[in-house]
Amino acid sequence: MRASTRREFVAGPAGRIECAVDSPSGAARGSALVAHPHPQFGGTFDNKVVQTLARAFVELGYEAWRPNFRGVGGSEGSHDNGIGEVEDLFFVYEKINTSPVVLAGFSFGAAMQVRLSTRVKFERMVLVGVSAAKFELPPVPAGTIVIHGERDETVPLAAVLDWARPQDLPVVLVPGADHFFHRKLHVLRGIVRSSWQ
Repeated sequence: MRASTRREFVAGPAGRIECAVDSPSGAARGSALVAHPHPQFGGTFDNKVVQTLARAFVELGYEAWRPNFRGVGGSEGSHDNGIGEVEDLFFVYEKINTSPVVLAGFSFGAAMQVRLSTRVKFERMVLVGVSAAKFELPPVPAGTIVIHGERDETVPLAAVLDWARPQDLPVVLVPGADHFFHRKLHVLRGIVRSSWQ
């Protein structure tokens, strides 16, 4: 975590939820809730894609909240197969209590944000490497930004396209990028930033 990052704890349904929070230099224009990849495969709020998303939103003037899902880091509870994790996000969303809120996530976290999006009001959503193959996901609003790596070995591009196609939802493809956007994080950051201009 950066020196300017502060740690917050939110009371959640399975105990406290540890969050890393980064603030812009001036008054925040809103908040960004950023969800990390699968906890059982090493996902934490320190994941480099999650940090890149948070940094992009801070640069855009948002306060970025990165919760650790239950059982990760200082968050209490244990993994709940994507059910309790959506509840965790909801409790952090309620704690943020600012408007507008942007939902963002990577991989498992992106899938959890899609599920959360049916329950909350938000300005926009950014989904990176969304786990469309492993989870039943509802449709998302027009304007949702979906970013995927050409060489993603974890989430097949075909599965994301199969989910996006019936929605006429564009998918931004990053050539040469793997699931973790190794050496392509600057491209990811640029896509998010340019989408707000």
